[in-house]
Amino acid sequence: MNNKNVLILAFTLVVMMLGLGVIMPIIPFFIENLGAGGTELGLLTAAYAFMRLIFGPVWGNLSDRYGRKPILMIGVLGYGIAMIFFGLSTRLWMLFLTRTLSGILSSATSPTTMAYISDTTSTEERGRGMGILGAAMGVGTILGPGLGGVLGGESISVPFFFAGGMSFLALILIAIFLPESLSDEKRRTFEDEKKSPPMKFVWEAVKSPIGILLLLAFLMTCGLMIFYGIFGLYALEKFGSQPAEVGVLFMVFGFVSALVQGLIIGPIIKRWGDAKVIQISLILNAVGFIFIVLAPEFTTLLLATGVFTLGSSLLSPAVTSLTSKRADTNQGILMGISNSFMSLGRILGPLWAGLAFDIHIEIPFISGAFIMLAGFLISLKRIMEENGGNVVALTQN
Repeated sequence: MNNKNVLILAFTLVVMMLGLGVIMPIIPFFIENLGAGGTELGLLTAAYAFMRLIFGPVWGNLSDRYGRKPILMIGVLGYGIAMIFFGLSTRLWMLFLTRTLSGILSSATSPTTMAYISDTTSTEERGRGMGILGAAMGVGTILGPGLGGVLGGESISVPFFFAGGMSFLALILIAIFLPESLSDEKRRTFEDEKKSPPMKFVWEAVKSPIGILLLLAFLMTCGLMIFYGIFGLYALEKFGSQPAEVGVLFMVFGFVSALVQGLIIGPIIKRWGDAKVIQISLILNAVGFIFIVLAPEFTTLLLATGVFTLGSSLLSPAVTSLTSKRADTNQGILMGISNSFMSLGRILGPLWAGLAFDIHIEIPFISGAFIMLAGFLISLKRIMEENGGNVVALTQN
């Protein structure tokens, strides 16, 4: 791995998650001030995710054809514009419009960044590379809530303008210093498009051993988004938490994520393998959900959040790493497909969480535990059987 390139990619993801970190502690209170509730909060999160579901494979395919760098730049530029528009929003419909735009454009970033790492790392280094990207996202999650509190003291719009400005800085760094990682001979051509169009490739991926990993990516993200999508409102309703306290909880989430994914995930995957790490992580997530429900006060809620975060911090890079190792070609569209399955989880997870929350505030977390246990049972049935197999090549003919 080239350290300079990894740092630029990591900085880009820090900026992307900075915006999410700014939004998460603030949006539940903003939604409530507009007279909306859990259902509207779930719909707002799902609108963003639905666009990522549709456009993730499109951008991934374009990155396989035209290279990683230009598609990455489109994603970062789109995210910066969306953040500024978010800061200018004063009505609920404006938030929905902005999140939709953000989903369309920013969906170019994640699959392209992962594909860049896949282009430039060996299979042995892949887990560490994905872990570094995950750690960068964790750092953004740490900084976001704090910056949201500090910068939002005078105006709630300022943190979003700051995040937009940082996105433009990341865009400049990519344009000047980040080289292209996909050589011309490895790019999809027009003839490749005719022989194996993107939708055919999606179907081939679903039928292949990668399909079970795509299912796990969906279940994993669905469970995580149940947590993300409703946790702030849950803390507000059950414990009377204020924005600063919710920000602290999300900072704990980000700190644990950065620590685990930056320092621990690489050696653990190297020693135990992706499959075993996935299984352990799913159990930790299920236990974390139950602990959140059982937490009687704010301090124990912090500890429960830490357990849940430990599991999710291990799970995401392990699933992504193993998915990447299953194919030796077309990494961009493969990461785009994986991102779309994650986006499906980002749609259904918060939608269900919002509806369930309005029935009873603890139902989302109990159902999240069952989702993670279902993923664990699936991993026992299939992942271990395939872990020792050869890399699967998804052909273009």
